[in-house]
Amino acid sequence: MPASNPRLFVKLIFLLLPGLWIHAHLQAQAPPETTADTTCVQRDLPGVLREAMHKPIKIDTSGAGSILLIPIIGSNPATGFMLGVGGQYAFKLPGVETRYSMLSGSVQFTSKNQQLFLLKNNIYTKNNNIFFTGDWRYLIFSQSTYGLGTNAPQGGVLDYQFNLAGQETSDDSLAQPINFNFLRFYQSASFKIGKAFYVGVGYYLDYYFKIDDKKLRLNPGDTVITSHYAYNKAYGFDTNKYYSSALNINLISDTRDNMINPYKGHFLMISWRGSMKLLGNKNAANFFSIEWRSFHPLSARNPRHLMAFWFMGNFSPEGEFPYMILPATAYDQRSRSARGYTQGRFRGNNLMYGEAEYRFPLSPCGGIWGGVLFVNATTASNPKQSLKLMESVKPGYGLGLRIMVDKKTRTNLAVDIGFGDKSSGFYLAASETF
Repeated sequence: MPASNPRLFVKLIFLLLPGLWIHAHLQAQAPPETTADTTCVQRDLPGVLREAMHKPIKIDTSGAGSILLIPIIGSNPATGFMLGVGGQYAFKLPGVETRYSMLSGSVQFTSKNQQLFLLKNNIYTKNNNIFFTGDWRYLIFSQSTYGLGTNAPQGGVLDYQFNLAGQETSDDSLAQPINFNFLRFYQSASFKIGKAFYVGVGYYLDYYFKIDDKKLRLNPGDTVITSHYAYNKAYGFDTNKYYSSALNINLISDTRDNMINPYKGHFLMISWRGSMKLLGNKNAANFFSIEWRSFHPLSARNPRHLMAFWFMGNFSPEGEFPYMILPATAYDQRSRSARGYTQGRFRGNNLMYGEAEYRFPLSPCGGIWGGVLFVNATTASNPKQSLKLMESVKPGYGLGLRIMVDKKTRTNLAVDIGFGDKSSGFYLAASETF
């Protein structure tokens, strides 16, 4: 990628995604080069370890689920030293065609006195008749923001009001740290209306409180106005605490063969969130979102060889939601979008995100090792500066390793490194990114 023109590169990502999808689709429709008796027989890490110890491989016929626990150890400027544990429980409820369900969560503590308690649920009932999905979080947290739009901090409040005595500034110097407590309760139930279609309803709560805007100074003669303060004051929101209490209605199409690690199929969700006054909100507000994931096999012999695509669009009218509730990177259910950037790095009234990932085996046929290569792009708007979607875009790219730890549920241990514009990130997870 030419470093001098990253905008052109990421626009090409968005433009090329449809073409890549068509290419993968044609590959998937091509006649297989191998017959069924040469299809790879997948192995997993426990089986390989038992083989190494010359013990017979256990054959699980109980139908029980699988549990994976991983330590969380790391360090970054936003959290300091981090220690915790994350886990995933994959299981299948009764029914011949019932898909695997998943519960996942983590508990984390940091040297900056941050505490994170996360629990996610994606559950299919018998024969996939009802699909439950939830995102529950409680955070005692701190996070830097940079203003709205993917051109931030170049367009952030601190940048265009203060230039630090004419000295050249860096992204870090323009970061606007905020301490806060955060409660999220998202839960919905979607009911099957066709072979792969669901209509759902749910309740979404986002509550920010004990907000401490660290760079904000309102003393006469010593004033610094932050993006968080300026935005909320402009639209009449409190700057110390606020919430959105909303009804959610969604339409889902899901043909994935496995939710935890799909080899084929697609997932589409179109959603409306209404923060109505009767639910306790100061004013009525609307939030629209669309999410698309698709998976396209490239090998009839080894299903771990595929292309995967992910697109999200989140849209909120100007001034209807407080600053921290606006669409932002890595606020999806698994907090996985925009690898290469920290959570909340880009925020706007409207935000679109796209990613393409090439997944491939590293081990010989049926082995436990795999790899991924990915590229992504984020664009967010800022109505106060008339910055529209696609006028500023930020790229991300990276690679990762996959270790098959449970072949029955297709659970991989995922280790990724991502790079962005003056940014990078390391990721350890108990499942695929999407």
